[in-house]
Amino acid sequence: MAVAETQLYAKVSNKRRSKSASALLESLLAKGFPAHIAQKALAATGQKTTEDAAKWLHSHCNDPSLDDPIPQEYALYLCPTGHLHNHLQEFWKESKRQCGKNRAHEVFPHITLCDFFTCEDQKVELLYDTLKRVGDNFSQSFPPFISLSLHSSTSYLGFFVGDSHANILKDFALAFSSEASALADCHVKPCLKQLHLTLAHKFYPHHQKTLEQLAKCINPGETCQWVAALYSRDMRFVHYQTLRALFQYKPQNIDELMINAGDFVYVDPTQQSDVSEGWVIGTSHRTGCRGFLPENYTERANESDTWVKHREYVFVTASRLFTQTENEPNVKLNGGVYNPSMSRSVTNVLSLQNATLRRGVLVMRHGERVDQVFGKSWLQQCLTADGKYYRADLNFPSTLPKRKDSVKHFECDPPLSCCGVFQSKLIGEALLDQEVTVSYVYSSPALCCVQTAQHVLQGLKLDQKVKIRVEPGLFEWTKWEASRVIPNFMTVTELAEASYKIDTSYRGNFPLSSLVPSESYEEYVSRSSAVIKQIITACPSKGKGVILIVGHGSSLASFTRPLIGLPARDSSDFAQAVRKIPSLGMCFCEEIKEENKWQMVNPPVKTLTHGPNAAFNWRNGIVED
Repeated sequence: MAVAETQLYAKVSNKRRSKSASALLESLLAKGFPAHIAQKALAATGQKTTEDAAKWLHSHCNDPSLDDPIPQEYALYLCPTGHLHNHLQEFWKESKRQCGKNRAHEVFPHITLCDFFTCEDQKVELLYDTLKRVGDNFSQSFPPFISLSLHSSTSYLGFFVGDSHANILKDFALAFSSEASALADCHVKPCLKQLHLTLAHKFYPHHQKTLEQLAKCINPGETCQWVAALYSRDMRFVHYQTLRALFQYKPQNIDELMINAGDFVYVDPTQQSDVSEGWVIGTSHRTGCRGFLPENYTERANESDTWVKHREYVFVTASRLFTQTENEPNVKLNGGVYNPSMSRSVTNVLSLQNATLRRGVLVMRHGERVDQVFGKSWLQQCLTADGKYYRADLNFPSTLPKRKDSVKHFECDPPLSCCGVFQSKLIGEALLDQEVTVSYVYSSPALCCVQTAQHVLQGLKLDQKVKIRVEPGLFEWTKWEASRVIPNFMTVTELAEASYKIDTSYRGNFPLSSLVPSESYEEYVSRSSAVIKQIITACPSKGKGVILIVGHGSSLASFTRPLIGLPARDSSDFAQAVRKIPSLGMCFCEEIKEENKWQMVNPPVKTLTHGPNAAFNWRNGIVED
């Protein structure tokens, strides 16, 4: 380090002793916390208050990594506030609703000035000093507004910063990085390439047009105050998924994780292959502890939800003296020009698109099966010595449908549990509440799927009006069949005689005899793509009725992706995605007839979440020790 830099470092270090952060540290030391752990808590909470740091320390009392010298990662972002920020947030919301989540949704709207770098806990306050000092130096030269032009490609949509304003921002970033690197002894790299504010990234190409329409609703000349903000994140979980707990979960076993509603959990997707279905293993952001938790207690969160804002510098600029009307700057979209004041609002764009919707396809997984609760040998628990069925638990069905062959075939073609029946009716009632009109129903030949379709129709009060078309081509990937053979399903006639509302005149596109045991993934993908196209063709496009397809966990991806023009996932990614789909999980696609395409949107009803309920023996713990 140069002599001048060393002297400057000494001055700042001496000044640091009288700063409030030192008082925070001294307060924690007085409470008996070791210095390195106290500094870690302050860095993890943004060095705001002693109470925040103490609360973090108490929450992490069982954190196995508490003593590990792992620093936080820091980044410097330029963030918009005011009207521009509000319009960007509206775009975030609508783009996610219409086109699904893309990479940009993981983080709030920002321009990156310095990407993530590490800094030792005891030197973090030097970053604060640097931000304040450099901000003061540039406050007079900071532009009153930042010139932004819209650029689009098949995988990126965002605003590029104009060259003259970008040069000022780059100088600011360079000054911060140089001084922070010298004072805090860390490597800070400024962003010197094209500065940009990302709107959408890594989206599907067929969504580009919709995203561009929504982006044109944003006027980049809106009143805005820019803020340079310093954020941190836990570097250990950069490539993990972040989940948010919806409900509290109290561990039933020693290897399970305690979570409260609102907690964030880090999950490594590469470590989930050996975890039981419906569970994940993760690390709590709040406590640092690791363990198993039920996946249906959580939802996907954004990457930045766990970031901590440390300090910010607000650039106070002169207010714009006029409202842009005739003087509104035209925004260029890859050479094309449009005027933001002439753009439709997001609501108007949405209304225009909704006007073209014709049909919907709702693909759902069946309800809870008995074998999912009682295991593959469930039938053995329900058969008397002479082979007659009886109800061994209230979650077993009271009776089984009559079939001509052996009752033992139910072992490979299990029915719904009573909870599965309730789930299915509940979904049907919710669809009725949302005034969803189901015109056609297709079901896999698996009994649990036929029963799910029947009870959904009952909830919709359509069981006397709409009949179920049993389509063998909707059966799941046969490689996943444990018996390695195609199950001996009940016939259409047997189903009808058992009072299921079956369309006995329907002839499937794929006869049962065409299902191949242990088919390859390519064969399954080809079958799924063909059957969904044939179903769409068979259902008249007049009107706005919904086609309900009841299948398996694998159905949600294998039938919707070809419909919206996406290629099949890699087989390993496909298996990973399928194992996360719960009972009655669903996907919904809408047809945009004018554009001759389908798009995936939010399902018309909310998800169904519930917890486990283990078997109970009143003797254990009540009358016996």
